[in-house]
Amino acid sequence: MTPKKAAPGKSAPRKTAAKEPVAKSRPAGNPRAPARISAILDRLQQAYPNAECALLHRNAWELLVATILSAQCTDARVNQVTPGLFEKFPTPADLARASLPAIEREIRSTGFFHNKAKSLSGAARMLVQDFGGETPRTMEELLRLPGVARKTANVVLGVAFGVASGIVVDTHVLRISQRLELTTQSQPVAVERELQAVIPQPRWIAFSHEVIHHGRQVCVARKPRCADCTLETLCRSRDKTWSSR
Repeated sequence: MTPKKAAPGKSAPRKTAAKEPVAKSRPAGNPRAPARISAILDRLQQAYPNAECALLHRNAWELLVATILSAQCTDARVNQVTPGLFEKFPTPADLARASLPAIEREIRSTGFFHNKAKSLSGAARMLVQDFGGETPRTMEELLRLPGVARKTANVVLGVAFGVASGIVVDTHVLRISQRLELTTQSQPVAVERELQAVIPQPRWIAFSHEVIHHGRQVCVARKPRCADCTLETLCRSRDKTWSSR
């Protein structure tokens, strides 16, 4: 069949392609812009003005032990264990003399107690032999101790000595930093490096405490409570509930 010709002076009607749905994308903009970072820090500080380390301790040595025990364990559980541990072994010298089975009995409920007992025993012995029983005050010296990585060292330096040598990156800080697009990394050391580049050093210690509290109370791993989040309008995470504000 021969197609009909368009009438004189009229063009043939054009066929319009069906519109494809447009994928919903996150807002444009630099997530690490100074103004956004400042807003995040301000809101965290307002939401958690008294945020501090949840591990109970009376001195730097007790904090060091508690932080080693907190690996793969809740702070609440550690706080149940350490009073009995410190009653039996109150000083590094006391713990250095203790047998591994004796230490294991005290810390069993924190999990991974075989490795943790070895770390505590080794750290106590090194403190006695190399540091006169005193907890070191530098990152380099703390990292020499068995069972101590940057997270533990940053906790001890920041909380016990007020030294902002780095940023504590635990599971909460890692998760929230990724959700807020403050880092593109997944390894704690790399995440810490990126955070240090955008968070002012005077805020390093408080930032960690605030984010940890936020991660426990609001920005939880599954089904984050976005409606209750002070950072909700600044957050562009793919697993959040989008705001109309």
